[in-house]
Amino acid sequence: MPVADTLLRVRGACPHDCPDTCATITEVRAGRAINFYAEREHPITQGWLCAKVRPYLERVYAPDRLLYPLRRVGAKGSGCWERISWQAAIDEITQRWQAIIADYSAAAILPYSYSGTLGLLQLGICNARLWNRMGASGLERAICGNAAELAVEATLGARQSPDPADVLHSQLVLIWGHNPASTGPHFMPLLRQAQKRGAYVVVIDPRRTLTARSANEHIQPRPATDGALALGLMQVIFAENLHAQAWLEAHSLGWRELRARAAAYPPERVADITGVPAETIVALARRYAMTHPALLKTADGVQRHGNGGQTFRALCCLPAVVGQYGVLGGGLSYSASGYVRWDAEAVGHASACPPTPRIINMNRLGAALTGEAADPPIQSLYVFAANPVTSSPNAGLIVQGLAREDLFTVVHEQFMTDTARYADIVLPATTQLEHVDLHKPYGHRHVQYNQPAIAPQGESKSNWDVMRLLAAGLGFTEPWLHEAPEDALRGVLDATRAHNPLLAGITLERLQAEGTVPYSFAEDQHMPFAGGRFPTPSGKVELLCEAMREHGVDPLPDFMLPTEFTHTKTATGTPQPLVLISAAAHHYVSSSFANQPSLMAKEGTPFIEINPRDAAERGIAAGATVLVESARGGCELRAVITDDVPPGVVVSPKGPWASHAPDQRNVNWTTPDTLADLAGQSTFHSNLVDIRPKH
Repeated sequence: MPVADTLLRVRGACPHDCPDTCATITEVRAGRAINFYAEREHPITQGWLCAKVRPYLERVYAPDRLLYPLRRVGAKGSGCWERISWQAAIDEITQRWQAIIADYSAAAILPYSYSGTLGLLQLGICNARLWNRMGASGLERAICGNAAELAVEATLGARQSPDPADVLHSQLVLIWGHNPASTGPHFMPLLRQAQKRGAYVVVIDPRRTLTARSANEHIQPRPATDGALALGLMQVIFAENLHAQAWLEAHSLGWRELRARAAAYPPERVADITGVPAETIVALARRYAMTHPALLKTADGVQRHGNGGQTFRALCCLPAVVGQYGVLGGGLSYSASGYVRWDAEAVGHASACPPTPRIINMNRLGAALTGEAADPPIQSLYVFAANPVTSSPNAGLIVQGLAREDLFTVVHEQFMTDTARYADIVLPATTQLEHVDLHKPYGHRHVQYNQPAIAPQGESKSNWDVMRLLAAGLGFTEPWLHEAPEDALRGVLDATRAHNPLLAGITLERLQAEGTVPYSFAEDQHMPFAGGRFPTPSGKVELLCEAMREHGVDPLPDFMLPTEFTHTKTATGTPQPLVLISAAAHHYVSSSFANQPSLMAKEGTPFIEINPRDAAERGIAAGATVLVESARGGCELRAVITDDVPPGVVVSPKGPWASHAPDQRNVNWTTPDTLADLAGQSTFHSNLVDIRPKH
């Protein structure tokens, strides 16, 4: 067979923001990817890909993909561009930056990135090295899970989760504020197997999601009241002496104080707060306390409220109250990210760099661009692996900031996104098939290598390749700013393995040969927190956590409604505002894939789900275009009338691009950019809106 006709099979890893981090195979012939599918032997992927990633080659070879550097020649947002060379682009960027540094300092330059890829090299290292060396402003990446992450680490000591397959041992599964059928689908076959073996599945979610439809029971609390529900369950468990007292005595701090706090949440009060009947609360509490093993599985949506930090603290306490930590098939399933944390110095070389001059919360991007970050004002924004105009809160204010004539914006992207439209320079980015990377999943316990399968299309370059070009253009000579991709990855992996035995025997060469390698668990390490051992300062689960005081939060979990819900006034005769949840779309990963025609057709035109009672009160007909308005702004959506959402709640999936909408807006024109009670967390779902037909 001629060499040109040789079929190559190249191992890769899905880079997108999903706990599954699927292992993939790309078939390549004559330099072109001709087939893309799942690794059959992978313990999580098991031979199938989700609806989002399955047509990935459509993305790689899309006719509208960016392939060459572009310079803006018209007004910002006008879509007028001229093609330029890479050298011209790098020269212009670095010269503009040098002038800004001379006039304002490097703090006037803000890098903005998030989860367009989750790779160690193309995100983690690129988030750190160049910007550390420059002394640019830091970015607090708090849009997704900051409150939950801090709450889990403070309470349990680390983000450690059971192996997904451990659910096969569960007799009860509480899926709380989480829809894995759309956001982590490889868990669903395991869940169904567990049900067939007798597990009882309860979904706690205001919306009847795809996951809820296959559950044994669906409980629908009002949005932002999950913390009260958790404390109400604890009240019943303590009051009826169903708690695991011996376990709590041996392995927890503050269980008696927690019992006293929970006593203020009897079922009748919690029913008034949550809308969940008191008898349902009592029955669930008894079931949870008396069924072993019991797994509580949750994710980040539940804490995107003003009270998200305390809500997650309460959820972390529940498995402890019934003694389910360290039990096969029990405990808390949130994130596995804490098993391995990349060596921070190897990633960012911060010790060789000037201190970060300030930190800007990404949820406040619009405010920062329009004056909140005033000393110095932001003069340049560099965006990669993110699309904030589509995905970040209060998007109208972000657009206002991006329209500033004195703001120099560079966007490194695969497509002309809503954000790229406002750039001064647009740089073409590679896809996962065209660059090297290493992935540490947050939904399972492996390390996965991504081997490039094809050459970069057009003149596209990886995030790391561009960082190296920018470093050279700025005259930075440190070797760690110019490393080959494999050397950069090897350095971080080796440095991390030196102090983490879970990486024993896992080298870059082994990953290149095998693709996916599991962590090296000792026999007594397989279950997180086995034997009641927690990596907290006390060695116990900290139900009362004094460290919370440093963050301005009560050391015991408590419940308080978000501010937006308590400061609402409605004119007489006007319908009450509705709580808008901008849930995950089934066919998009945030805004990724939301420009792919086949997936747009499956997802449908942007819509909002509204209960029949609320629709009738507002004169809204099925399929009608409605105006959705909050204190920040509004957008037009298609009305879907359904009892999948309860009265008082509406749901509009996030992800659709504003540039594809007739009014050039999406749901994030309505979402708040206020911060939650803990860790600078986003508050997307603490969003009160008015809805009316468009006449």
